[in-house]
Amino acid sequence: MGLVVTTYKVMPDSDVEDVSPDDIAAQISALKDDVYDVQLCETKPLAFGLKFIQVHVVMNDGVSGLSDIFEDKMRSIHGTGEIEVLSMGLI
Repeated sequence: MGLVVTTYKVMPDSDVEDVSPDDIAAQISALKDDVYDVQLCETKPLAFGLKFIQVHVVMNDGVSGLSDIFEDKMRSIHGTGEIEVLSMGLI
């Protein structure tokens, strides 16, 4: 049993007005607990003034479904759009 590190690309929902990527990033950072170690959560430029949130989280790989639960927690944040896994690996 080890740890898995996952990097996500989280896009703000373009259909929601006045969505702040920084606010979404702050709420994702607040998801850090004993199970999910959110090590990095920062807003990055994409193109044409658009921004995305890059999330770097470490979790236990011995329990199945943890990444799905974390993605659902991120989706529940108001203004969160598409979530994409950029990389995943064991530490």
